[in-house]
Amino acid sequence: MYTALRLQRRLKRELERGEVDITVVTPDPYMTYQPFLPEAAAGAISPRHVVVPLRRVLDRCRVVIGEATAVDHAKRTATITTLATEEEGTGGQQLTYDELVLAPGSVSRTLPVPGLADHGIGFKTVEEAIGLRNHVIEQMDIASSTRDPAIRDAALTFVFVGGGFAGVEALGELEDMARYAARYYHNIRPEDMKWILVEASDRILPEVGEEMGRYTVTELRRRNIDVRLQTRLESCADRVAVLSDGARFPTRTVVWTAGVKPHPVLAATDLPRNDRGRLRCTAELAVEGATHAWAAGDAAAVPDVTAGEPGRECAPNAQHALRQAKVLADNIVHTLRGEPLQTYEHAYAGSVASLGLHKGVAHVYGRKLKGYPAWFMHRAYHLSRVPTFNRKARVLAEWTLAGLFKREIVSLGSLEHPRAEFELAAGGKPSQDPPHNPKGSS
Repeated sequence: MYTALRLQRRLKRELERGEVDITVVTPDPYMTYQPFLPEAAAGAISPRHVVVPLRRVLDRCRVVIGEATAVDHAKRTATITTLATEEEGTGGQQLTYDELVLAPGSVSRTLPVPGLADHGIGFKTVEEAIGLRNHVIEQMDIASSTRDPAIRDAALTFVFVGGGFAGVEALGELEDMARYAARYYHNIRPEDMKWILVEASDRILPEVGEEMGRYTVTELRRRNIDVRLQTRLESCADRVAVLSDGARFPTRTVVWTAGVKPHPVLAATDLPRNDRGRLRCTAELAVEGATHAWAAGDAAAVPDVTAGEPGRECAPNAQHALRQAKVLADNIVHTLRGEPLQTYEHAYAGSVASLGLHKGVAHVYGRKLKGYPAWFMHRAYHLSRVPTFNRKARVLAEWTLAGLFKREIVSLGSLEHPRAEFELAAGGKPSQDPPHNPKGSS
């Protein structure tokens, strides 16, 4: 989105004259600002304000809602499936191009853990974030209404796998939300809930430094969160989380945030990739050995020219991806105009992470912050980075109102299957919920 946005600004005159055509192929009609997913899950931000509608922002581009299933760069063609492809029954469409930009991002990296595919919940999309919020609140409803202590214990046990940004921030925000919601249940106290963070390495949040990582562990444990380092999830079959240290937790909630991997579409191209499956790129963001092909973000292995050691690559995070997109767009314009390309160069500024309302950690330009200052910096930074003034204003307004009024603790799980009640009323059988659905077997 950022690349197309900059291209339509830089090539405004060419677009008006019909000399240039920009086509954006995307499976969703919006771009998700992922750093806000934890706050959306906690109810601090409306889900609609975490996403940016592409057709409104990219008004000079042709937006195609579909997926690229294959790319033949030698022939400059991409095979596209759209929402109408199955209806038409004609197979994928062939889309030709002159310049190719591959920025599909990444997908969750899963492991062959028994029961994970059946019971695990991801945390990369706004749908998953809202589904997880609904799920947590419904588990509290189950625990409040059941007379079976085993069901109650499983409903109030929440296991998060992965100690990176996604796992720690999601756990911190949701635990904060659930702790607040417990005051409205006559028979649930915050200490009745078990929150468990499982991390295979010996530290969490490596991006904020070792000292801030240790502080985060201390802060989470102070909130009665069970942090287990150097521990793996061995199984979650039969709704029992079995850990490598021998611990067993009956649970209805397993959130998987243990890393990402490049998007599968990269394997369906004839472009060079490294051993991790990312596209090998130059410092100008061009794909190595392939003219007129470009990449950025999680899908691209871009040399870090600011690093003192050779072979170092830019970290696959939003900080680099956002800046790479602008340089990539500029270099495409330079190519079209026969101008020299510019090198992507950005020294890593640091990281900020939220641990819940008024709690956070930060390591920015060598300075270490924790607590309220880090939380405030987290919000200020991401507010400045979320695209469009419209979204900035709406998010700021929601934060302001949230400071004046109480949290919302309503579960809207029925939104995920809106026809279920009508199907039942019409005499039919409601469709079965998918495994990850809060009303299903999660």
